[in-house]
Amino acid sequence: MNNLVGYGAVGILAVTLAVSLLGLFAAPKLIERSLLRPYWLTRRREYERLITSGFVHADLGHLIFNMITFYSFGFTLERHIGTMNFLALYFIGMVLSELGTCIKHRNNPEYASLGASGAILAVLFASIVYFPDQSLFIIPIPVPIPAPLFAVGYLAYTWWASRHSKGRINHDAHIGGALTGLAYVALTDPGAYQRVLHMIGM
Repeated sequence: MNNLVGYGAVGILAVTLAVSLLGLFAAPKLIERSLLRPYWLTRRREYERLITSGFVHADLGHLIFNMITFYSFGFTLERHIGTMNFLALYFIGMVLSELGTCIKHRNNPEYASLGASGAILAVLFASIVYFPDQSLFIIPIPVPIPAPLFAVGYLAYTWWASRHSKGRINHDAHIGGALTGLAYVALTDPGAYQRVLHMIGM
């Protein structure tokens, strides 16, 4: 099983890039067929869209930002917790992060959303528990951003965007994904939180 470590993140990254780029530049109908539409989820039994919507993106900027975040945290986390655990976290985060959206928009036949952000936020916040001193670079900011600060900033932006955005990006899923990542670590490795407290001297 250890020989598989690394292939989960590589596979997710490769498939997401391939499907998203194909939808954005060659087959726009692919995006339409992948969108999460809460109104039709149970009425037409479109449950697969809880997954397919996580592999398409609204535009190139949306895709690039998500993939940079995933690349920055996903590979290290997979090596630490193992491939099967990592895949479980990713797809549980993807589905659970969308439940709030499905409830909120269940009676709106016009609403549709897409993006991997919920799953990626689950990975990001789980990673912060294991590696609270991790940092990442974002162009054009010339200094490394501590992961906890980046995460808080990400959620603050998402809270604002969910109230002002008119596009299909599912900003509401971000908070659900973050909470899923934290809960997943608490359930599968509660000692991780004790190690964080010990690291910061508490």
